[in-house]
Amino acid sequence: MAPRRSTRRDELLYGLIEIFLAEGFSSSSLEDLAGRLQCSKSTLYAIAPSKEQLITVVTRAFFRRSTERVETSLAAADEPTDRISAYLDAIAAELAPASALFYADVDAFAPTREIYSRNVEIAARRVQELVRDAERPGRPVDAAFVGAVAAHVMSSIQQGRMRGLTGLDDAAAYRALAHLIVSGVAGAPVAEPSPEERQP
Repeated sequence: MAPRRSTRRDELLYGLIEIFLAEGFSSSSLEDLAGRLQCSKSTLYAIAPSKEQLITVVTRAFFRRSTERVETSLAAADEPTDRISAYLDAIAAELAPASALFYADVDAFAPTREIYSRNVEIAARRVQELVRDAERPGRPVDAAFVGAVAAHVMSSIQQGRMRGLTGLDDAAAYRALAHLIVSGVAGAPVAEPSPEERQP
């Protein structure tokens, strides 16, 4: 099957993604965006009928594109533990261009905050699947717990808190998370908790 040809709408969406990642979206007007993309406001209105809806469309497009690229990178890895690293490294690469302004705007606008949170949840479930696939006989791993930890760390990374706590940039933090999870999956067996330890 021949690859789908890029449309003008795709080109504008990708251009908006790059602007939003670098500068955020709260301070730009539709006039500013149209001028920078060398199109008319009516062209942008054809994508979405308001600035708020345009922001939502562009944010969804960014995460959809990122997911496709991450899954492509994942498909190239064969070993189960390598797939964990490949997945988190690919997420880091996709998020590397995102500025603090972008994350601040995403967090401040309810629709984009919801999109972001939903994608973190999806990523956490994917990590759970990868951890289950990488489990070894005699070395059980609580995939649900690892997924929950991954979601918490990913949220902290993407909201800038991890950088403040550790000094690691986002890519380094994702690599550290991958190393931590892979070490836990491939490391020495851990004893099952006793019934007393399981009590809330």
